[in-house]
Amino acid sequence: MEHPTPPSPTTPATERPNTGSRRGHWWGSVVAVAALAAIAALAWYLTHRAPATVAGNAGPPGAAVTRSNAASGGRGAGGAPPSTVGVAAARQADIPIIIDALGTVTPVAMATVSPQVSGVITQVLYSEGEMVRKGQVLATIDPQPFQATLDQATAARLRDAAQLDAARVQLERYKVLLEQDSIARQTVDTQDALVKQLTGTVGVDRANEASARLNLQWSRIVAPIAGRVGLRPVDAGNYVASGNATGVATITQVSPIDVQFSIPQERVPEVRERTTAGATLPVTAWDSGRIRKLDDGSFLTLDNQIDVQTGTVKAKARFANASGALFPNQFVNVQLLLRTINAAVVVPVIALRHGPSGDFVYVVNANHTVALRNVTAGISGVNDVAITNGLAVGEQVVTEGGDRLKDGAAIQPGADRPAPAEAAPRGGRRGGRGSGDANDGKGTGVTGLPGGADAGGGSVRAGGGRAPEKSPAAP
Repeated sequence: MEHPTPPSPTTPATERPNTGSRRGHWWGSVVAVAALAAIAALAWYLTHRAPATVAGNAGPPGAAVTRSNAASGGRGAGGAPPSTVGVAAARQADIPIIIDALGTVTPVAMATVSPQVSGVITQVLYSEGEMVRKGQVLATIDPQPFQATLDQATAARLRDAAQLDAARVQLERYKVLLEQDSIARQTVDTQDALVKQLTGTVGVDRANEASARLNLQWSRIVAPIAGRVGLRPVDAGNYVASGNATGVATITQVSPIDVQFSIPQERVPEVRERTTAGATLPVTAWDSGRIRKLDDGSFLTLDNQIDVQTGTVKAKARFANASGALFPNQFVNVQLLLRTINAAVVVPVIALRHGPSGDFVYVVNANHTVALRNVTAGISGVNDVAITNGLAVGEQVVTEGGDRLKDGAAIQPGADRPAPAEAAPRGGRRGGRGSGDANDGKGTGVTGLPGGADAGGGSVRAGGGRAPEKSPAAP
C-alpha cells in the first residue's frame, strides 16, 4: 500500500494549503462589522444629544433661545429639535383689486383713402409714416378733364337760363293781350308750359354744374381723418379708378387710441356698478414682458354680449398715447383697477397654509415656539395675502420652514422676511372662467396687488414662493 509523499520544502507555495489567507479574511470581516457598529452609535449620539450641547458648540444668534427650550425640559412638541424658520411680521397695506388681461391695441379710427374719380395721379404729397391732419391734400389727379366738364355744364346752364328769361317775358306779354281779349288762351297756356319746361332744364343744368364742380374738387384727394399715414401704394403717373380697394393711402388714428381686452363674466356686475356710479376706472397698459409701462388710460365701455366659449366679455379702454408707445394691433398686458382695500392686514402668501379646519398660520410666541392659529384669508396677490380675521398687525408668522412644524413646536427664527418692494405688477397665474384658477384661453384674471390674480368668485395666488393649497374666497 502506497502512502502519500509529504510535501518537500521545494514544493511551490501555490500547492500548499491556504489556511492563513482564510483566517485573515475572517478577521477583516470582524473589523468591518465593528467599524459599522461604531459609526451607527456615533450617528445615534449626534442626532439624540441634548440641544444645549449643540447650542453651546455652535453659538448662533438663537443659542439662548435653544438653551431656554432645553432648560424648560423640551425640544418642542414631539421632542423634535428646534427648526430654523423664516418669519415675517403682519403689516398694514392697501391692496388694489385689479383685473389682469391680455389686450390688443385698436385705433379709434382707420381709413383707406380711395379716389372718388378716375384719372392719372399727378402728385403724391405725403411721406410714408408721417402724421397728417384732417383735410390735408394727399395726392392730386389730373384736373383738366373735370375742368372741361365743369365749363360745359356752366355754359349749358347759362344758355338755358337765357331761354327761360325770354320765355318768361313772352308769357307776360301774352297775359296782357289775353286781358285785352286780343289773343287766344291756348297761346298763353302753351307759353306757360314752355316757361316751366325751361325752368326744369335750368335746374338740370345747375345739377350737372354742381356735379362737375364736385368731380373737380375730388381730383384733390384729402385726408378724411388725422393720424399716421401708412406705406404708399401708388406713385405719380399711375392711373387710378374710383373706388379702388387699395386706395392711395391708409390713415390710422393713433392719438387717442383704444385697447380691447376681455374680462371674466363674474366681474361684469362689479364693473357696471362702478361705471354706473360715475367712477373712472384707471387702466394701465404694460409691454409683453410686464416690465415697461406703456401708458395710463381709463375704462371706456363693455360689449353687449358674453362670449359663450370663453365666458368673458369684451371691454375697451382709451389711452391718450401722447408718447406713441401704443401701436395698432400690438399685444399688451392690461390692468384695470376696480377698487382698493385700504389698510388691510397682510402677510406673505407663503405664510398662509391650509388644513382640515381651513386656512391657518403659525404665529411665533415670545418663548420661541409657534402656535397654530386659524385665520380668514381675503384677497391674495403675488407677494401678499390679506387676513380679514385672526391676526393683528405686528404679530410674527412663519414664512419658510413651516412644513416641519406643528402646534407648540420650538423654532430658531432666521432673518425676517422683508416687505416686498414696489415694482411693476407682474400677475402670475391667471384665473379664467369660474372661481378656480383655470385659464380661459383669453389670458384674463383678477389681481390683488402687488401682482397676483383673482378670477370670478375666488382668489388665485401666484409667484412669490409656495402658494397655499386652497384659494380663499374674495371679500
